[in-house]
Amino acid sequence: MDSVFRYFPDLTPRQREQFAALGPLYAEWNARINVVSRKDFDQLYLRHVLHSLAIARVCAFAAGARVLDVGCGGGFPSVPLAILFPGARFTAADSIRKKIAVVEGVAGALGLRNLTPRCVRVETLTERFDYVVSRAVTAMPEFLKLTWNRIERGQSGSLPNGVLYLKGGDLAEELALTGKRWDVYDIARFFEEEFFETKKVVYTPKK
Repeated sequence: MDSVFRYFPDLTPRQREQFAALGPLYAEWNARINVVSRKDFDQLYLRHVLHSLAIARVCAFAAGARVLDVGCGGGFPSVPLAILFPGARFTAADSIRKKIAVVEGVAGALGLRNLTPRCVRVETLTERFDYVVSRAVTAMPEFLKLTWNRIERGQSGSLPNGVLYLKGGDLAEELALTGKRWDVYDIARFFEEEFFETKKVVYTPKK
């Protein structure tokens, strides 16, 4: 938790309270439904919360921005981002009901009125969004097939609308297969912890 406060010193008292509550809330839910690996649960704030917030170092979402989190699991990156950007509107989508139950419980306890959990397969969605975010749910060509038509052109934040994706390792070949131009941001530029050495945020705009 201290790492979140160190890298994001301008949080409001309410935001600090919400981030502080994440640890106990996820501990309670994880005891019932294992959505965060038990072997790294003691690193929840580093490996899940702060990792999610790397997206905020790349793009600040404007008030009213519609953000879809694809394959949200237990709510990463959407829950930390919804705390950080209370004016944006987040949809956390996952096809596994028990994972959405965790997101519902956490969001409800935090009072996150700007986050809507949805138990749904992304390809069945009909709504349009300004940004799509995710954390390494599938290979990028397949991911774009599922999401690209759900993104509306425009700019609802500090970057044009598009995809912001958390992934690690050597991505050059995988990104090249999409036929799109990507900006790759090394998270180690934002956060100094060793965990982030190979982690990246990749971005492509909807043009």
